[in-house]
Amino acid sequence: MKIKTAIILCAGFGKRLMPLTEKTPKPLLEINEISLLENTINLIKALKIKSLKINTFYLSDKIKDFIFSNNFGLEIQILEDGAEILDTGGGLLNIINNSVETDFLVLNPDTIWNTQYANEIKQMENLFFKNNLKNILLVVKKDLSFDKRFKGDFSLAGNNLNKYNDKNYIYTGCQIINKNIFKNLSKKIFSMNEIWDNHIEKENLYGFESNIEFLHLTDKEIYEKLLQKS
Repeated sequence: MKIKTAIILCAGFGKRLMPLTEKTPKPLLEINEISLLENTINLIKALKIKSLKINTFYLSDKIKDFIFSNNFGLEIQILEDGAEILDTGGGLLNIINNSVETDFLVLNPDTIWNTQYANEIKQMENLFFKNNLKNILLVVKKDLSFDKRFKGDFSLAGNNLNKYNDKNYIYTGCQIINKNIFKNLSKKIFSMNEIWDNHIEKENLYGFESNIEFLHLTDKEIYEKLLQKS
């Protein structure tokens, strides 16, 4: 990997998993006796990325304790959103502003990642650098989703994402981002959806198709089904 730094977004409240997330942050819920967060870290290690940044807000001390009580063999920095939660875009921007790097691999721990994804992510990275992109998302067809209730986020034409036709593709929670995507942005709290919509208008939001079954911890009902599956 050319990318030296990965980011895991861990600030959310996990409201759809209450009461499980009342005292345990969503990234520390376990499937197959391994937390979602450790699972995500294992993928980063498989990619041979050495630097990891994590943003936190809700139950942040639990995440800090988990990280510092384990030896993951990575250089890990934890950054809190601050007095208020910054949403997905604001949380990302806060981390990027605290880094000297230009390009980042960003992962949501809600997905049950496995090392099979490493090959797809490397191919996605090649496309990102070859075409000098600012943002590329790993997406998957709806029929590969374990949770059949997903409506889909995007349409994919070649490697271009849009929202115009049948939205048959789901965002997996993995993207590669260049810090310049946030250039001239004055907002502090915002969703990445705002950035994506802006880039769709300019026809320069890109996607890479995953062919791996998409397991995502949507809510308590799916959590119970994933536990039975495992």
